[in-house]
Amino acid sequence: MVFSSLVFLFLFLPIVLALYYLTPKRFRNVTLFAVDLVFYAWGEPVFVILMMVSIIINYIAGILLGKFRERKALSKWILIADVAVNLGLLGFFKYAGFIGETLNVVLPFLNLPVIEVALPIGISFYTFQTMSYTIDVYRNTVKVQKNFIAFGTYVSLFPQLIAGPIVRYEDVASQMMDRHENLEQFTKGVKLFLVGLAKKILIANEMGCLWDTIRNSAGESGALGAWVGIIAYTFQIYFDFSGYSDMAIGLGRMFGFEFIKNFDYPYISKSITEFWRRWHISLGTWFREYVYIPLGGNRKGLGRQIINLGVVWFLTGLWHGASWNFILWGLYFGVILVFEKMFLLKVLKKAPAVVSHIYSLLLIVLGWVLFYFEDMGKLGEFAARLFGADGFAMSGSVAVTVVSYLPLLIAAAVASTPLAAFLYKKIKSKPVLYVIDNSACILSLLLCTSKLVSSAYNPFLYFKF
Repeated sequence: MVFSSLVFLFLFLPIVLALYYLTPKRFRNVTLFAVDLVFYAWGEPVFVILMMVSIIINYIAGILLGKFRERKALSKWILIADVAVNLGLLGFFKYAGFIGETLNVVLPFLNLPVIEVALPIGISFYTFQTMSYTIDVYRNTVKVQKNFIAFGTYVSLFPQLIAGPIVRYEDVASQMMDRHENLEQFTKGVKLFLVGLAKKILIANEMGCLWDTIRNSAGESGALGAWVGIIAYTFQIYFDFSGYSDMAIGLGRMFGFEFIKNFDYPYISKSITEFWRRWHISLGTWFREYVYIPLGGNRKGLGRQIINLGVVWFLTGLWHGASWNFILWGLYFGVILVFEKMFLLKVLKKAPAVVSHIYSLLLIVLGWVLFYFEDMGKLGEFAARLFGADGFAMSGSVAVTVVSYLPLLIAAAVASTPLAAFLYKKIKSKPVLYVIDNSACILSLLLCTSKLVSSAYNPFLYFKF
């Protein structure tokens, strides 16, 4: 991972940028598509074939949907077949083992063989992207993309292929054929990429180390240490995923693309409803547009709305992983959102801001406990530790570790708010900002490089999605 990260930063990316900008504009998609396939093959050579199959199937489906647009029944069956193939591929590679294990527990007499299949990186992201294209073609909200290279580039675009955001075709349709790259956009892209890299390397990885230390300390952490640990994980998963999203959006800008924002300071939320408007925005948008609204949304009464929310949050949990803890995590938030829509939002709006904020953070942090532990036994043990099963005080060694991380915990808390962005805008017009801005970028790159060289700890939390 360390070698790959450094190779990407200092070899792959500079070469790709040089090739891209040396290529005449009309052929840049060809260059980008070739680079995308090389990038994916770098990590998983075999699964390039799977991605190409997905590209070809959805490209053909789009052509057929456009051709038979006026024949509603036929076009509907084409869409159903396309969605079935997409979900079938995703289901086989991501959920075959989980389904087999579950059926063997529920119906042990079947004694089904459990299929162990390697999970293609990013399959959930690019599957949802291809489905957004064919669904939108069926709805006649986007034009059919007849250029195979342009469509292949959209599906395989390396900046966001591995960890999102989920880019709907509708949002980049015009950019696929006509991008206007410029120096200002490129510069903003570099800066945002470095912000994301710093989030990942300097904050998320360090918070992960603290979480691992406390989680493995067994009875030494006590309730206080357990809470510090899960708060560290709360920061880790946010800075890891939002860091990757920032890097993806920044890289996109370097190549002339504008992707939607994926995170909007979710930990400042004053309700869970607000949290899910700020967290993983592209996924929430996808489920709203292609599942919740087609099911009827909130247009068919409260009872139907509750069922629709249940379906969406079951699928949201399942999307994150083939394990019951992810399903429970999704349903956990689904239940909270139902209660908020029924009466809690009215209560929260009247409550002091600090109360609604504490309410939201507490439920979010507890949700990450569900999210992390796939082993239900370990989930129960850690939940018990949070509420004093092993006492409340930390041991001396754990306390020393926590104190050593305290400045970074405070920095992570501040960085989770819009304060830095607010201050940046305040001094944006001052000449000194140019020096500070560029110096910070250089320092960030140096620190991240130093960390990558000196530490082997660089987990990729979202590889399974």
